[in-house]
Amino acid sequence: MNELLSAHRAAPRVADLVHELSSVVSERLADERVSRRAIGESDLTPEGEVEFARQTALAECVRLNALRGNEGKPSIHADLEREAVSRVVAQVLGLGRLQPLLEDDEVSDIHIRGAEPVWVKLRSGVRESRPPVVDSDQELVDLVRRIASRMTKSERRFDAGSPEVNLQLPDGSRLFAVMDVSKHPSVVIRRHRFEIASLEDLHLRGMMDADTRDFFRAAVLARRNMVIAGGTGSGKTTLLRALLNEVPRDERIVTIEDAYELGIERFSDQHPDHDALQSRPMNTEGTGEVTLADLTRMALRMDPDRVIVGEVRGAEAFPMLMAMSQGNNGSMCTMHADGTRSVFPKLAAYVSMASTGLPVETVNLLIASAVHFVVYIDNASGVRRITSIREVVDSDGVTIVSNEVFRLAAEGATGYPFRDSTRRLLSSFGYEDVVAGLGSR
Repeated sequence: MNELLSAHRAAPRVADLVHELSSVVSERLADERVSRRAIGESDLTPEGEVEFARQTALAECVRLNALRGNEGKPSIHADLEREAVSRVVAQVLGLGRLQPLLEDDEVSDIHIRGAEPVWVKLRSGVRESRPPVVDSDQELVDLVRRIASRMTKSERRFDAGSPEVNLQLPDGSRLFAVMDVSKHPSVVIRRHRFEIASLEDLHLRGMMDADTRDFFRAAVLARRNMVIAGGTGSGKTTLLRALLNEVPRDERIVTIEDAYELGIERFSDQHPDHDALQSRPMNTEGTGEVTLADLTRMALRMDPDRVIVGEVRGAEAFPMLMAMSQGNNGSMCTMHADGTRSVFPKLAAYVSMASTGLPVETVNLLIASAVHFVVYIDNASGVRRITSIREVVDSDGVTIVSNEVFRLAAEGATGYPFRDSTRRLLSSFGYEDVVAGLGSR
């Protein structure tokens, strides 16, 4: 009995075996890349690297078993070997224990803090605790570094000198990570459901009623400039993607994002003529940064019919508003705000960050001439609803004049009538019965 207990205790733990195999596989994979490049051969394909890593891990298990046999220790059990090899391949080339969470369709957000249990938010709005995906803070840092080096086209540092990183995962999810400025390294992943990509999808899911859906379709065809506002996770990007997919196929679209989230390339049949631009942080020499404001100026030189900014939060507001007011009608963007009315002072503040020196009256005149509609999405207990749509009318000194044409409250929907010119324009694009305004029917 004692001998059996000793033999059991001598068997390796899966975590220890994974750690040992990962070190060997990582080193040999790096050597393979160096040797292939030294003789002018192309790198292995992603599938080839997976097979190389798997075969290397299996060969190392054979070596370890031989060594354990010489030392009188029990061999590695076949089930343990299979699990370890699978985890090693995922850890070295993939996302390790994080991968199952990304494959769970019910998970919408993932919050990781060091080696603590992971918190996830489900599509239903419920939050749940899941097992840790790493065993130490350093393992989480290494995971982020591996993702940043293998899954992005440009160099992305993640260290004390660059304590944050923002990037897109292969499935389209957005990853944001911080270290050194927090007690533990932290990772937040926002998952996107690209299959929800039309106004009809959002109507069926309860974000809007049929009349609001029809209004949006007409507004896009009428080339109305729109700002979509809401809080974190309210569905701003989802609505923007749905509006984007109402744009006629023959129009040229340029998207501007901090991290690719709109996924316009996933709908290339609907948007064959498009360019997707992404901002870039400074490199290790402290140069090469490309900001959203830089991209917005670039986009205007790319002959766009519409410019779409994933999220406005700084100096890029000024060139975006200039684009909207100089012929690029039908442009759209999102913003963080707590209502449609609060969008106006935030836009003015963002324009001031561009150091234009313009007085507030001039800035408001620019906003009034550039923006046609502001939309607000509320997210209450996991239920996302459009609760306000405001039509911009004019500016009056330090005030933006607007009408709330749709307001959803506990007592029902109300709204002011559209202006006559707006009513006639929307009617010419198929939206009828607009005399009373959206919320009055």
